Amino acid sequence: MQRAGKSAIRRIAVLLVLVLAVGGCDRSPPLTLVRAVAAGVPALSPFFDEHRGLGHDQAIRPSIGRGSLQQGDTPGLYGGTRETSVCDVAQLKAFLTDPANHRKARAWAAALDITTDRIPGYLDRLTPVLLRHDTLVRNHDYKKGKATPFDSLLQAGIAVLVDEQGLPAVKCSCGNPLRPFAGDTNRVSVKFGNGSRQWEGYERSSVVAVRPAPRKLERLALVDVTDPARGIARPVGTTGGHDESFDAGRRRAVPDLRGATFAEASRMLTGQGLAVGYAGKARPADDAQVTVSDPPAGTRLRFGQYVTLSTTDGTSSGPGTSGAPTAPPTTSPSPRSSPPTRTPKAPPTSSAPSTSAPSSLPPSSSSPPSSSPPSSPAPKTGSTATGAPATSSAPPPPPPPSSTPVTTSAPPPPSTPVTTSAPPPPSTPVTTSAPPPSSAPVTTSAPAASEPVSSGPASSAIT
Repeated sequence: MQRAGKSAIRRIAVLLVLVLAVGGCDRSPPLTLVRAVAAGVPALSPFFDEHRGLGHDQAIRPSIGRGSLQQGDTPGLYGGTRETSVCDVAQLKAFLTDPANHRKARAWAAALDITTDRIPGYLDRLTPVLLRHDTLVRNHDYKKGKATPFDSLLQAGIAVLVDEQGLPAVKCSCGNPLRPFAGDTNRVSVKFGNGSRQWEGYERSSVVAVRPAPRKLERLALVDVTDPARGIARPVGTTGGHDESFDAGRRRAVPDLRGATFAEASRMLTGQGLAVGYAGKARPADDAQVTVSDPPAGTRLRFGQYVTLSTTDGTSSGPGTSGAPTAPPTTSPSPRSSPPTRTPKAPPTSSAPSTSAPSSLPPSSSSPPSSSPPSSPAPKTGSTATGAPATSSAPPPPPPPSSTPVTTSAPPPPSTPVTTSAPPPPSTPVTTSAPPPSSAPVTTSAPAASEPVSSGPASSAIT
């Protein structure tokens, strides 16, 4: 009996250890359940009767992005058409301001953190667009007099209203309010059903969530979903009647982004009409320095095409991920006559073009300046191998013949500084006692430690 009891205790102990071990290994955050919503499929509990033609979705194939997080000012993030009836904002405003719908209006406004009296002005600042990516949002049904939130994946082609920072705010066909998706975009479980079967072209890796643009936009740069070579510049708060067309097929050169911060590089690319991608699963920090762009500087791309950036924050899967800055591939500067004690200036941090007038439309101005740092002054070749800077800028008088037996003294070992040779006057240049060519003056006599860290390409958007 005692042996049987001990054996049972051992087995229980082993099972407990296994359970604890398995539990300790599985520390990943849980998956977020997301309900799929297909284009043209009515909502289960809408705020607005979808049969009244409030919004019109389009059947388009999802675009492939590079990175699960996209800013609201990304060129080509959204699409449009020549039609002005994608979303009937006037009808939605009339519905929500009708006293008979006050209960729905109050729930609608609460979901967007505004009051009912602000609904008309809020709607006037929204802009109708079509999603070009399968997009994660925080959706809301109307149930029992309240807005009931749920995470949702909206299919590309769904018509939405976006706010002044490019965030989806309203699903047009049903009037349901939308908020940004707050979960981990890389840990979602999409549930298809209730009429929303998995659609053609769906790819888990191309799903995106939108983050607000850093400032309010004046206009959105859209792609015509019926004619991808046509771009649409749509002023914010308009429904299409004031659109301007531009050539989305024109090639744009990728600027030199090495050494720029991720935030600066993003602004430069956006100003060129190009989209920002990153090489890791998480968006890099704004101050992470760019080491590599793919494709490289000078490559010519169409409007809205992606440039993937590798940065110094260690999350990049591209080259230069060690985080150690490397020298930019520029030619060596010629020697200068400036004294070696002069400290090189740090590269300017404002290499990105001014964004005082924020816009996603490709600018007509010249391309932004290169973010490569200024070259450092070359070291003075007459300085000694010890790296000590010269203390006098005026050349000393030539020594008398009796004081120049330097060439007859025994040469020091190659690694020995020249200053240990026979005693010329301290201020006498030791040009005649230089060691053999193998020990030529080291070019590090200039203060290399003072080189700006950002002088080299410093070292993430999901592909």
